[in-house]
Amino acid sequence: MGENIYVFMIVALAILAITDLVVGVSNDAVNFLNSAIGSKAISFKTIMIVASLGIAFGAISSSGMMEVARKGIFNPTEFVFAEIMIIFMAVMITDILLLDFFNTLGMPTSTTVSIVFELLGAAVAISLVKIIGIDGTFSDLGNYINTEKATEIIIGILLSVFIAFTIGAIVQFFSRVLISFDFKEKSKWVESTFGGLAITAIIYFIIVKGLKSASIFDPSILDFIANSPELFLLGNFIFWTLVSWIFSALLKWNIYRVIIVIGTFALAMAFAGNDLVNFIGVPIAALQSFQDWQSSGVIASEFNMQGLTAAVRTPTALLLISGGIMVITLWFSSKAKSVVKTSVDLARQDEGDERFEPNYLSRQVVKLSVAAFENVSAVFPPSLKAKIDKRFEVPYSYVPKSKVQDTPAFDMVRAAVNLMVASVLISIATSMKLPLSTTYVTFMVAMGTSLADRAWGAESAVYRVAGVLNVIGGWFFTAFSAFTAAAIIAYILHLGGFIALVILLVLAATLLLRNYMAHNRKTKVIKAEDSLRRAESSSVQGVIEESADNIANMIKRSNKIYTGAINGLARHDLEALKKNNKGVSKMSKEIEGLQNNIFYFIKNLDDSSVGGASDFYIALLGHLQDLAQSQEYISKIGLTHVNNNHKKLKYNQIKELKDLDQHLEQLFSDTSEVFSNRSFERIGSMLATRDSYVELVDEKIKKQVARTRTEESSPKNTTLYFSLLTESKDLIKATMKLLELYYTEHDSSIAPAKILKD
Repeated sequence: MGENIYVFMIVALAILAITDLVVGVSNDAVNFLNSAIGSKAISFKTIMIVASLGIAFGAISSSGMMEVARKGIFNPTEFVFAEIMIIFMAVMITDILLLDFFNTLGMPTSTTVSIVFELLGAAVAISLVKIIGIDGTFSDLGNYINTEKATEIIIGILLSVFIAFTIGAIVQFFSRVLISFDFKEKSKWVESTFGGLAITAIIYFIIVKGLKSASIFDPSILDFIANSPELFLLGNFIFWTLVSWIFSALLKWNIYRVIIVIGTFALAMAFAGNDLVNFIGVPIAALQSFQDWQSSGVIASEFNMQGLTAAVRTPTALLLISGGIMVITLWFSSKAKSVVKTSVDLARQDEGDERFEPNYLSRQVVKLSVAAFENVSAVFPPSLKAKIDKRFEVPYSYVPKSKVQDTPAFDMVRAAVNLMVASVLISIATSMKLPLSTTYVTFMVAMGTSLADRAWGAESAVYRVAGVLNVIGGWFFTAFSAFTAAAIIAYILHLGGFIALVILLVLAATLLLRNYMAHNRKTKVIKAEDSLRRAESSSVQGVIEESADNIANMIKRSNKIYTGAINGLARHDLEALKKNNKGVSKMSKEIEGLQNNIFYFIKNLDDSSVGGASDFYIALLGHLQDLAQSQEYISKIGLTHVNNNHKKLKYNQIKELKDLDQHLEQLFSDTSEVFSNRSFERIGSMLATRDSYVELVDEKIKKQVARTRTEESSPKNTTLYFSLLTESKDLIKATMKLLELYYTEHDSSIAPAKILKD
């Protein structure tokens, strides 16, 4: 069994390496896709092709020196082969689960931080086992762990977050003052100078970060760049400024688009060339350790791992395979798009739906920032402030509602600054041998530039700050959970051996599959046909026609929700009521989204339709909100009653509620059919039944009053039952008002006028 378990571990690590590549690319794609996708400078297909070429080139030109995994965190000479394999297995299992967890949430995190803290956690756990075994003290831990390197990495990462945000904000501020939002009308020398600076920074980044150890450059060239960086940068700046002038003045190319293409390629290449260690460094170190041990003839528990201190190049074939897996993942991973969306949404210039809810900390940060800004701006003369404010004015351009989703989240100037600043910061850190996370740098630069661009206005600041704080909080959680989980898993493997390994691998596979299925379900829900769409029409008849499917879907969902609430209450089924309550909350949020759209809807109206269409749309939203509030209240009181373990409703009460449910089911079903088929002429006969529905509820209220005076003994049941009946009456009235609104306003002789979709 001795050798077989390690063969099994190597096979398992190979499978884990492939999986880690997939989940790692899904997370790190935000680093190089954020600016290109957010600015929509080039088509999505072109972005993916450029990024794919960058990844492929980076993987092939990678040196493959997996130093962090081999000896960067722990001292391999203090461990034997059996212990090293436990550390490596614990690291890979933890890494996959942790990255997949963040991908499922759609939150960018750092693969560098993950691997560093996992190696640290697993190594500390095994070191403590060894120390306890020889009756050592906690101070002996320094012999096993490379504490100096670990501390350097942690400080470097923390500093990079603050520096990236600050530098990004400063550079974007001065770039915007120089160029303004009306960048297409600027002089060619401004465009050329900016192009020269940006391309020089990115080219230097490509060489220093991406190709510093590749064999495609003559060593003398690399020596010249290393020894005379100022001369190299000056020569590049002059050359690329002239090239930029030729591109913009003679060829009429958009230089910002050129910068974005080159920058996307550069960051993708650097990611594949350098961050590859985060995904395959550990499995390759394990494979090389296994080969050394196998050829030694020494038993696993005695073979010292000093071989890991030597620098070993990774086979080119493995790098090619890894690059191929990364490219395929980039094209097909829905989680990669989810992570990119988080970053783009937090950086977008315009208002819109905000993903994150404001919290106490975000509110305080915004308040303090506003106060600080007012104090600082008071120092500058009003004339200077007026000139600067003018540079930050966004030229108005009419965009039909149907085209809003196609507009860029921010302009090409900011995208170019994002790529330029990220390239410069990563290049400087690399040349100074300072460790940092490319994810943290690129994300915080994007946040800094969006702040400087005044994208975080009064309407959105608390939401955006809350989002950034959530992401940063997730980064600290990454470090803590990576360290803790890897340490626990390493200790379990130490105690349980082969059986523990099999159980952990099965558990990891189960969790990955579960997260994959949950993410697919969530994606389908977002795309579901019954989600409420926003009105784009410019007339009353257009809104009636366009909103009919919305109403049909909402009424159909209301029918299901009301029945679910009554059935859950009748069975005293807490889980069913909780699920039903989630359905109500989702519907309420969708209606809230429609209400937030009122501003854009009214902006899109033509002059002849402003009064009628806007009044109709506002009235419609009011009735929808009344419907949702009634459903929300009915669902909530039922859930609270059961959750508090109050008495079940009596048989007669349940029977009467079911009778009411059947009548409402008929009403909802007919209403849904009217809107689905656009048979608005049927509404007249339905409105005639209004009194019969109200009388039905009133009759049930009278019966309960009589029961309360004679046989009812539960105050809670009585309160619940009366609340259900009165809210059901409100639900009927809201439905009838909705029908009446459409019946009054619909005119079949008028063709609905809509905004032309060009």
